[in-house]
Amino acid sequence: MNTSVINIRTASVETVFLVHIFNRMRKFRFYFILVGLLLSAGSGFSQTGSIKGMVFDKSNGEPMGFVIVSLRGTTYGAITDDNGIFAIDKIPVGNYDMRILYMGYDSLVVPVTVSGQSSAAQKYYLTKLFIELEGFEIRAEKIIAQTETRVSVTNITPLQILRIPSMGGTPDLAQYLQVLPGVVFTGDQGGQLYIRGGTPIQNKVLLDGLIVYNPFHAIGLFSVFDTDILKNAQVYTAGFGAEYGGRVSSIMDIKTRDGNKRKLSGKVDLSTFSGKALLEGPLLKQKGTNTNSVSFILSLKGSYLEQTSKWFYKYANKDGLPYNYLDGYGKIAIETNTGSRINFFGFSFNDKVSYPDIATYKWNSWGAGTSFLFLPSNSKMILEGTVAISSYKMNLDEVITSERNSAINTLNIGMDFSFLMNKNVLSYGLEILGTWTDYKFTSAYGYNVRQFNFNTEFGLYLKDKWTVNKFLIEPGLRLQIFASQSYLSAEPRLAVKYNINNNIRLKFAGGLYAQNIMSATSDQDVVNLFYGFLTVPESVTQDSLNGKLIKSSIQKGQHAVFGIEWEPVKTMTINMEGYLKNFSQLTNINRYQIFDWEKEFILESGIAYGGDISVKWEYKKIYLSAIYSLNWVTRNDGIIIYRTHFDRRHNVNLIASYSFGKRNCWQIDARWNYGSGFPFTETKGGHPQLGYIEGVGGEIIRVNEELGIALDTINKGQLPDYHRLDVGIKRKFFVSETCVVELGAGMTNAYNYQNIFYVNRITADKIYQLPLLWNFNVNVSF
Repeated sequence: MNTSVINIRTASVETVFLVHIFNRMRKFRFYFILVGLLLSAGSGFSQTGSIKGMVFDKSNGEPMGFVIVSLRGTTYGAITDDNGIFAIDKIPVGNYDMRILYMGYDSLVVPVTVSGQSSAAQKYYLTKLFIELEGFEIRAEKIIAQTETRVSVTNITPLQILRIPSMGGTPDLAQYLQVLPGVVFTGDQGGQLYIRGGTPIQNKVLLDGLIVYNPFHAIGLFSVFDTDILKNAQVYTAGFGAEYGGRVSSIMDIKTRDGNKRKLSGKVDLSTFSGKALLEGPLLKQKGTNTNSVSFILSLKGSYLEQTSKWFYKYANKDGLPYNYLDGYGKIAIETNTGSRINFFGFSFNDKVSYPDIATYKWNSWGAGTSFLFLPSNSKMILEGTVAISSYKMNLDEVITSERNSAINTLNIGMDFSFLMNKNVLSYGLEILGTWTDYKFTSAYGYNVRQFNFNTEFGLYLKDKWTVNKFLIEPGLRLQIFASQSYLSAEPRLAVKYNINNNIRLKFAGGLYAQNIMSATSDQDVVNLFYGFLTVPESVTQDSLNGKLIKSSIQKGQHAVFGIEWEPVKTMTINMEGYLKNFSQLTNINRYQIFDWEKEFILESGIAYGGDISVKWEYKKIYLSAIYSLNWVTRNDGIIIYRTHFDRRHNVNLIASYSFGKRNCWQIDARWNYGSGFPFTETKGGHPQLGYIEGVGGEIIRVNEELGIALDTINKGQLPDYHRLDVGIKRKFFVSETCVVELGAGMTNAYNYQNIFYVNRITADKIYQLPLLWNFNVNVSF
């Protein structure tokens, strides 16, 4: 038998990467056989007396999630999923009137006939209401709360993002994430999100099923995602289900729209911070209710703040604010007359910032893939899948330390099967993930270090949802196979909700989690800008941790979340949750390493616990929200127990939004954020230190003396408290039913408080977060 041999020295990294993935897949063919048996198991499900359908927005053909579907005069009903799909099962044979309801749309009543045989899925279209009906309100959120477990998860839509001040004049997902319970934001320069004790590397971000490794720009006001292309974003801060794996803290699952299937439309937005353009429309126009269609959506946005700040914001920095980014996203969506779909998408995200006399930080990310949804005729099954590849590269060049570089490439393949049965759902699926990492840096003692690794993961999961009287129960099991470490992680998951009555609900979620991706950060950084990507060592680096025998180098975590939802009045919702995350095994850079023969990594454990309360009040055109979080986050490396640099004890967010005028053409928004100070490692002093000597033959008399830094106990110090007020006002002009012009103005850090950003360890100079910045913007939608 002939065997193809690839020359590692001459082959490209991508070629070696794909060959490695193929070999790993052959090695684990047993698991694929097991998956095949699982996938065939659903064919025997009986399918009688059921209705299946899809709900779309008539104006643009976009699928509509969370729509209420019910049969008049009965208790039978369902809510559409993210793809606009619903199924009602075990209905007595007969004729019914099916009602479809959604806030802001005209209700639809359709006669349906239920026979002893399942029928093919039908499409239904809702029409937007252009006349305001006072008092007309459908409490879809309440119905969803009663029928979904939704523990430690927030569903975000573009409408919600528009309710907070648009910092920089552009509404952005990054700005809304900062107000979520359990989320800690490190600031508007170099800002990162830490979710209930988890670091950014422990949070998986998915864009249409594709992994995005850095969703935020160096100026923390903006993400890489254009708000106008989003369908929704689900943020799981703890206790997420079996369908997600490979992370020990949290999940952010973002879905984009398909693009207008009816007509060409778009948007142009210009502000003093940034600009963007959006274009969408049909390539094959949808001519009827059950016809094929092909649509596209293109988005391009970028910041020119480095240039405009020299004109508008000289008082902030005479040299300008050094932020530039450029993001592009494109998607082609193909939909058949039966509702099955296939999408092709790609993105390119780029960022660069230069802090004078501190550092230059830049990164670029790209990705491409395809996703599909298949609806078999006369079946309650839904098949979804994704095949995608992504790449991310970053570079940090600091004045006082050596240059650092990191890159990560990923190939991910996933398939999900769901069976809709009234209020019950059975789902299972698989995921194949191949990752290549390359990390290069120079240690504090002059050693050149490079980490270069291939890793392969396989995931299988099974999840069920039962509705038993007042209980909602979602048990699940995930098998995560880390091939490079030869480790199988069995991860049970559970979510439960109990509806005490129509207004009060108790809930719980928990599970076991594992991951092999880690980041390389420096304890010497007062503010962390760089997160180098590594994978944990293939073999165990130490025998025990906290008295327990170590069997694998895989990082592990356990979650438990308890909560209560309460609606004391129709217009108010109160949500309280307490959580515990036990990080029983984490891998970190060995901060105690002095010589290159000493181990590079150490194992740590950690714990994060706390609670939060959120109160939302919404009445007609007024929206108020108050969120308070209390958190404790520590790590134990076997020598000391220390606070993490993101251990913010108290965090408060207050939001107010008011709309008024004809067709709500005016809107005023305000948001105030307070956070207690972050811990940091203080500088004890300086000392003379010899530079790096080249090998044993190096001449010590030729080596220059350098300034060494003596550090105090890790994260013993604490920075000052952080607080900031943002306000904004918007006015819409309805030129026609299809053309709207909006003018906006706002202020970030309205009372100009000096929040600390960076302290130079050598000079002790302080650099602050952004001062008061005003902004103007104009956008035109057509």
